[in-house]
Amino acid sequence: MPISAAEALLHVRDLDAGYGKIAVLHRVSMHVNPGEVVALVGPNGAGKTTLLRAISGLLPWTGGDATFAKESLAGTGPRETARAGLVHVIEGHRVFTQQSVYDNLLLAGYDVPRGERTARIDEALAYFPEIAAKRHDLGGALSGGQQQMLVVAQGLVRRPRLLMLDEPSAGLAPVLVDRVLGVVGELRRKGTAVLLVEQLVEKALASADRVYALARGRIVLDEPTTAADLSHKIEAAYFGHAS
Repeated sequence: MPISAAEALLHVRDLDAGYGKIAVLHRVSMHVNPGEVVALVGPNGAGKTTLLRAISGLLPWTGGDATFAKESLAGTGPRETARAGLVHVIEGHRVFTQQSVYDNLLLAGYDVPRGERTARIDEALAYFPEIAAKRHDLGGALSGGQQQMLVVAQGLVRRPRLLMLDEPSAGLAPVLVDRVLGVVGELRRKGTAVLLVEQLVEKALASADRVYALARGRIVLDEPTTAADLSHKIEAAYFGHAS
């Protein structure tokens, strides 16, 4: 039986946000169900990153509301959202280059009891054998793809109920894109919900259950990835022809 938006893990309603006097998001409404993978696609400048930043508490709202596990996110900062199980992996290889891989993961779980933190790090590294073998190497010694794996692993140390990934494929070779996005499928099988922002639309759709398209700061498409003629619907949405 389908889960309604009211029962969703994440529920965004009529959200407005921007930067100073520049409005970026306009009455955005969307939801993510427990254990579901949702792709968020759209042209550059559509507001995808802004939406994730607003949800995770990095950017204040100017209107609307969002709830996570039925609790309002209004006025909540990124530390509180992460502790609640809503984890945002920001675009780019943001690692501590002078710290080891293991220490990067320790820092991600700074507020977790020591014994549990060790178990969580081992769980996160199990997704990425490539960096598990380099746990004592400096973050700066990793390749770009390995650094991206480390960034995602940092998010997994939080044991998220919902993981928001912002452009995890950016700057990666195709084989590494498949490797990183393959983790999304593993997370879904284990019951973790994922909100995936990705410019490689076909790969995003292959990983997702549903897709939203964002254009000019507004949701212009909401479809299951099994919908007929989906690629043409997305193209029409991008260019403003969607009904």
